[in-house]
Amino acid sequence: MEKLALYGGTPVFEKKIGYGHQYIDKADICAVTEALKSDFLTCGPKVRETEKKLCDITGARYAVLVSNGTAALHAACHAAELHEGDEIITTPLTFAASANCALYCGAKPVFADIDRDTYNISPKSIEERITDRTRAVVAVDFTGQAAEMDAIRNICERHHLVLIEDGAHSIGTKYNGIPVGSLADMTTFSFHPVKTVTAGEGGAIMTNSEMLYKKLQLFRTHGITRNPKWMEKKAEGSWYYEQISLGLNYRITDIQAALLGSQLDKLDMFAKRRKEIVEKYNKVFEKMQEVVVQKEIPQSDTVRHLYLLQLKLECLKAGRKEIFDALTAENVGCNVHYIPVYYFPHYQKMGYKKGVCPNAEYLYERLITIPLYYGMTDEDVEKVIAAIKKVMDYYKKK
Repeated sequence: MEKLALYGGTPVFEKKIGYGHQYIDKADICAVTEALKSDFLTCGPKVRETEKKLCDITGARYAVLVSNGTAALHAACHAAELHEGDEIITTPLTFAASANCALYCGAKPVFADIDRDTYNISPKSIEERITDRTRAVVAVDFTGQAAEMDAIRNICERHHLVLIEDGAHSIGTKYNGIPVGSLADMTTFSFHPVKTVTAGEGGAIMTNSEMLYKKLQLFRTHGITRNPKWMEKKAEGSWYYEQISLGLNYRITDIQAALLGSQLDKLDMFAKRRKEIVEKYNKVFEKMQEVVVQKEIPQSDTVRHLYLLQLKLECLKAGRKEIFDALTAENVGCNVHYIPVYYFPHYQKMGYKKGVCPNAEYLYERLITIPLYYGMTDEDVEKVIAAIKKVMDYYKKK
């Protein structure tokens, strides 16, 4: 048996490979340079151009670019008019922002459990959590796979709830042939560097509602407008503007928008390569007894942001930490997505307890994220597979 790097053996990778990484080419650099040389560094034409590009890609009528994915979620909850005493339902297996966005508005996050096969929020569990205070559902497309949008939309319509799709992982994904971005009342995107496309930092909210679009635009810019149609008084001159509501400064710069616009031109290319890597992984890992591969619903044509392996701990003589450390020693960059949100001290202090979502808690103990990004070569993919086989062979029960 080959000796693990953790115990003095030679690591599979000479240098560490990350679990995610941005891809920047000459076109991206030229787009940013062009923005830097222009008259506008922020609040300029690149923001509007990239918003139009997002609409063209997703089929949504309106796009509002903001400073990051968390700002996008906050803006969506604000536009949904969440207030103190209201509740939203979301998944615990997500980044904290999917729940924090409710807290920012004074509302309460309520956690629905996930499906143990797909890892996405369970429509049945959503229905079980609805009360007379529920106002919205934040359905997360975990790892890039679309949530069960037909079932969730049906629930929201029957209970008069706003449907917010957290598409931080899923730009490029289609559900029943329809791009993510035009399926929900509002869809939020994140453009962090480990995502499929990046703006450095950035986010967006997509909607087909003109009313929501107005609220989102105002919230992004302090509640201030220069649009004569929205003003309450007649403009005194070309300098005139009004604050007609309370908003925040969630603006994105033209520099970021220029980068994002260039990245969006490569979305199909990025998606194709991510699908190729996922296919290579699946062919190997579906045959391994020590791991379980995330299942996909047939409705989702998924552009995967993350690739997760579920460890079959009953087949291993080690826990998740030992496996994680062993892969790290092989210079395979790993991560864990995610610690259930209500495990965090802030939520515990608010009275949330463990045991609320048993499927999410079960999976949290077993999930490891392995490398997946456009710039991975076939050799990188084969080495990641080799490292995982090496570690599993060492720790598997005989």
